[in-house]
Amino acid sequence: MTDVPTDENDPFAPLLRRCATGDEAALRALYDHQAPRLKGLALRITASHTLAEDVLHDVFLHVWQQAAQFDPNRGAARAWLTTLVRFRALEVLRRHARERTVEELPDLPDDQPDAYAQMLASAEGQALHACLAALDVSPRRAVTLAFVEGCTHGEVAAMLGMPLGTVKSMIRRGLLALKRCLDQ
Repeated sequence: MTDVPTDENDPFAPLLRRCATGDEAALRALYDHQAPRLKGLALRITASHTLAEDVLHDVFLHVWQQAAQFDPNRGAARAWLTTLVRFRALEVLRRHARERTVEELPDLPDDQPDAYAQMLASAEGQALHACLAALDVSPRRAVTLAFVEGCTHGEVAAMLGMPLGTVKSMIRRGLLALKRCLDQ
């Protein structure tokens, strides 16, 4: 079983329990589903692709070794992973600031196409792009900030200058509109 379990309350908690027993397939499934979001968060904190990748590596190594520490009674698995990334990214950033040399080499550009270009290369990605373009500007911006940029609903509300409840409703309606469009 390599897909995400369908536990409606927390679909990633069963994967963490399986990681705690040494299930490599569970770690792979967790990585496949959460790494893009977590790397985006690490990138926002560190502002460096290299450091963000280091953070992601360290976090998934920690998950593999310490998954038994996850307590579903204290919060959702996704929140636990987010906390691990945030903590590790800040730690790496502090360490990197101390180690920075006078003439630091800049990050080299990645030769791989970015996620957006990869998405547009597929028929499903082109359909999603067309459906996103069909949304009104505000819902499109809110959905993009939340699901592409990895912003929390609170951060989206602050960026758009709107109440949190309005942003949550806008994102929900935007996702429903995208689903309807994609189902056609």
